[in-house]
Amino acid sequence: MRRVRAVVMLLSLSSLWRYEDSWLRPFARSLLRFLGFVFWGIAAALAFGGIFVILMYKNYRYLFQEFFLSLPGWLAVLAALILLPTGLLAISISVKGSRYQQGALMYLLLVLLCLEISSGVLAQFYSIRMASELKRTMGYLVYQYNGAPSKGPGSRAVDAIQRKLQCCGVQNYTDWLKATAASWHLPAEKARVPESCCKEKYSHCRGDLGHLEQLFQEGCLKKLEDRLHFIMLYVFWCCTVLSVLELLAGVSNGILMRHQPFHDLRILDSSTF
Repeated sequence: MRRVRAVVMLLSLSSLWRYEDSWLRPFARSLLRFLGFVFWGIAAALAFGGIFVILMYKNYRYLFQEFFLSLPGWLAVLAALILLPTGLLAISISVKGSRYQQGALMYLLLVLLCLEISSGVLAQFYSIRMASELKRTMGYLVYQYNGAPSKGPGSRAVDAIQRKLQCCGVQNYTDWLKATAASWHLPAEKARVPESCCKEKYSHCRGDLGHLEQLFQEGCLKKLEDRLHFIMLYVFWCCTVLSVLELLAGVSNGILMRHQPFHDLRILDSSTF
């Protein structure tokens, strides 16, 4: 009686296994093929975010004291490059894959997961930390501003930032009142701001505070913080979404590997042993 029950149980498990195999493997193949194409799309989005971070550091390097600010960008670009062969492998395995291809895909997914976690954590960390550093550095550059024809690098950087972001001062244009006229060699009889605060359509503007309609009145700090926060948050969410998709790809690849035995080891079943 026990033997009959055991046989019935084995037959039930066998039929259940065949039923599971009938839908699970095709589903895993379809999901892996879909994720392969998605990886290519996310690679473009991630590369865009990484390049934007690198360019932001390059354009505003006088405001960022640490070189490592661009590190999340470089990690994102590297992950985007690795995503291209990863997507190709996923599509190839979904059609007909070998153990070598499946193993290579697992390895690339693991490398990508490490890169994305590192990039996402650094992006979130720098997004919080850079806010206070920006305010301190901008305040220092405004205080040390030299309005003479032979400006220093810091003064030229301030002018470039104000023209590019269409802003004036740190919080607003009144920050320039704290910088004495003598310190940046401008006439003392009138309160003025740098000409980089002037709107482009007023070609005759010389930074006179008596004509506020000709000046950008919004401060540069908020605009810089908004840009930094947006791009870092963009990179963070790209890495987060991609990590979830890679876990799905890893599970799908694992299902296919489970149903594909190591053919090279079948020699152990031969009569030689």
